[in-house]
Amino acid sequence: MKSNLYDSAKRVLDNYIEQNKCRKTRERYAVLEAVYGFGAYFSIQELSERLAEANFPVCRATLYNTIKLLMSLHLVVSLRREDGVRYKACYADNRCVQVCTVCGTAKDVKAAEVVDAFANLRLKRFRKEGFSMYIYGICSTCQARLTRQKKKESSSKQE
Repeated sequence: MKSNLYDSAKRVLDNYIEQNKCRKTRERYAVLEAVYGFGAYFSIQELSERLAEANFPVCRATLYNTIKLLMSLHLVVSLRREDGVRYKACYADNRCVQVCTVCGTAKDVKAAEVVDAFANLRLKRFRKEGFSMYIYGICSTCQARLTRQKKKESSSKQE
């Protein structure tokens, strides 16, 4: 787990809880720690299993509610894929991701220009901490498959 990212995310959660007079529950912090322990996208089921392995089982409703809270605080992002919704820790990630809208494959992209633009961006009365950018399109594998299907369909119509 990236300790400094987790510590920063925990401070964000602490501040939210204090400002909104919410309860500081052990479950919220256990979910946050488990989320930041994943190195890749995960499902609610995988999150539940990880917490159970750590002898901290949490009910599904608590998992969904906590993930929803973490998403509203921009500590977690979600990605819809063919195999269901996947989640990932994202606080101060500074990353670009290309997502295929056909198969749902997500792949990190090195985009130095975007990182430089973010670093040089000046915002009034706002301290920027990080960014995430998702680029949606169709991967080359799906493009090739769709092209083959179109050719097959057009050749069958001509016959």
